Amino acid sequence: MAINIQMPALSPTMEEGTLSKWLVKEGDTIRSGDIMAEIETDKATMEFEAVDEGIIGKIVVPEGTDGVKVGTVIAVLVEAGEDVPADAGAAAPAPKTDAAPAKAAEPAAPKAEPEVAKAAAPAPAAAPAPAAAPAPAGGDRIKASPLARRIATQNNVDLAGLSGTGPNGRIVKADVEGAKPGAGAPQATTAPASTPAPAASQAPVAAQDFGIPHEVEKLSNMRKTIARRLTESKQQVPHIYLTVDVRLDALLKLRGELNAALAASGVKLSVNDMLIKALAKALLAVPKCNVQFAGDQLLKFSRADISVAVSIPAGLITPIIVDAGGKAISTISTEMKDLATRAKEGKLAPNEYQGGTASISNMGMMGIKQFEAVINPPQAMIMAIGAGEKRPYVIDDALGIATVMSATGSFDHRAIDGADGAELMKVFKELVEAPLGLVA
Repeated sequence: MAINIQMPALSPTMEEGTLSKWLVKEGDTIRSGDIMAEIETDKATMEFEAVDEGIIGKIVVPEGTDGVKVGTVIAVLVEAGEDVPADAGAAAPAPKTDAAPAKAAEPAAPKAEPEVAKAAAPAPAAAPAPAAAPAPAGGDRIKASPLARRIATQNNVDLAGLSGTGPNGRIVKADVEGAKPGAGAPQATTAPASTPAPAASQAPVAAQDFGIPHEVEKLSNMRKTIARRLTESKQQVPHIYLTVDVRLDALLKLRGELNAALAASGVKLSVNDMLIKALAKALLAVPKCNVQFAGDQLLKFSRADISVAVSIPAGLITPIIVDAGGKAISTISTEMKDLATRAKEGKLAPNEYQGGTASISNMGMMGIKQFEAVINPPQAMIMAIGAGEKRPYVIDDALGIATVMSATGSFDHRAIDGADGAELMKVFKELVEAPLGLVA
């Protein structure tokens, strides 16, 4: 019996994508778990794995096609000796569970990032549609690919409680990779925020070239998402900005000593690695800033997961250092290098960039002295790091020269009071200026 292969929802916010490349051709035999195509989502370019076995009878959507809606039939799978039905791929609507992933609870990640948390309306409203149909539990057969089952077994994940984003609610690799060990649902789907209505400013903007020579570059799905989400953040999140000047001399000295000790193991710490650790420890010390605004609720996190802004050719993405406050700086450094490399190659798994309790963005290496970053919803704060530079500085009541950087915290004023934000900035400054606390 012919099986329609549909455009999958590869992230909770995905409504459409670009079928970048087919890795199979008509007539090829595939098995469950085989990689069939590369798909550009609103987050990154990801691999699409087969969930059924058979022969590619027909490729309906050619590679390079933009704007393919989730649920659209992209290929038809047949059994050996079976002909492709004449109407194969025609008018095959997506199940509701796959067609509206962006209406579901949004994850906490970039940047493309998770969606803006929105206050609940006073009047009763219809519940948001689920991201995908949950896999049947109990005595019913759980729909999951063999690869997903293997990963679930290795990671001690209960498939019965997961929601599948594959065709007809089937659980695929990305769903299992986004789940915590021992958990029954991916972490990325737990944020209680709903997608806000599109802002009026999102209406198409007419091009005005005024006769100036130019070329037209089509926006990628990621760039479209960045434009939409940053507009929503500035329109819907009341930002408050707090800046401190931080002396870096002690931290730079400690970094040099640590790198000398770690040279044999091939680890080289960056200043940013140490600032990630400092922000995480500051959030744990000032838990009123390690929160998320969710309408009539406030989520208070007991762990500091730091999203780190990384520039990639398609835009910006924020891979996450999980539990940065509980990890050694050397571990943060190793993880960050791996995440940044794979981010630039488009090889991050959804759970590696969806989530986070706060963000850090460092433009100091480009000589930027000070800037105010836009909050990455539904997170409630982001730290903007400027360049360290030699400045006149009062040291022990005498004017001297010190290496100083400016750090600016952007806070969601719905969730974080100015005094609490100021306390976080004070603790962050103290940790950086007396950095032995980062390795204690």
